[in-house]
Amino acid sequence: MLNPTPASADELLQRIQADYDALPRQLKRIATYLTQQSERIMVERISDIARECEVHPSAIVRFCQRLGFSGFSQMQALFREAYTHKATPVQNYQQRIRNLIAEQHGGASPAVLARDCIEATRSGIERLGLELDDAAFTQAVDLLVEAENIYVVGVRRSFAVADYLVYNLQHTTKRIHLIHGLGGGYREQMRSVRANDLVIAISFSPYGKETQQCLRIAQHQQAHSLVITDSPLSPVAKRASAVLLVNEGASFAFRSLAATLCLCQALFIAVAYRLELKVDEMQEQMGFDD
Repeated sequence: MLNPTPASADELLQRIQADYDALPRQLKRIATYLTQQSERIMVERISDIARECEVHPSAIVRFCQRLGFSGFSQMQALFREAYTHKATPVQNYQQRIRNLIAEQHGGASPAVLARDCIEATRSGIERLGLELDDAAFTQAVDLLVEAENIYVVGVRRSFAVADYLVYNLQHTTKRIHLIHGLGGGYREQMRSVRANDLVIAISFSPYGKETQQCLRIAQHQQAHSLVITDSPLSPVAKRASAVLLVNEGASFAFRSLAATLCLCQALFIAVAYRLELKVDEMQEQMGFDD
């Protein structure tokens, strides 16, 4: 017997999140993609989604039927109804990429590639502005303000963001710790985490095992955790006290970091405002000129 058909895209995404743990592995890939790229679904072909999820198109049909739809077209219509009236920079960018690939048989020029990279970055920041959860952001600021110690972890491409966030937060009077895992010492660096501390974890698909380990330690120590990630279904989100979602634009499979950096800078500014810090005083205290 089919499940009742969701009445809206939001209801569909909520049902996916509720049923996620019970899904087979292939259908979990599809569920994660839908939550990360919901605004693209209305324009993408079933073959495009299957390729991105590394599954056969029939798996997407099974996924749709499991959720109460007759097939992919009916589910896609729900997303079209929800997102047609919104600004859609991601959709426009994806269509331009397809056109570029189709037109540039002899290879794209460096300038064209640069502009597509810039456009991908811009689309990610615009999407962040459209989708930022105000309540979740306020909760994240509360956690930062109330924490005794703040530990920040991010591995591989997320490490640059973690280091940037640490740099910003060091302009406050908070005790800030970068979990860099030099020599593989993630567990050792996390040993001092306590219940009144906050662990900030920055992690995107495929979600670093080291970051997940740090969050498990934080949970064991009863510390709070703030996760910056790309899906509410990600394994790091399940252990979080608060979650901030950000989906970057991508240029030929290379993801930008601009939207994530922007989000982290916004966090710092909001925390500094709450702590009533003045920029001139922070620079003088810390000895920074820039």
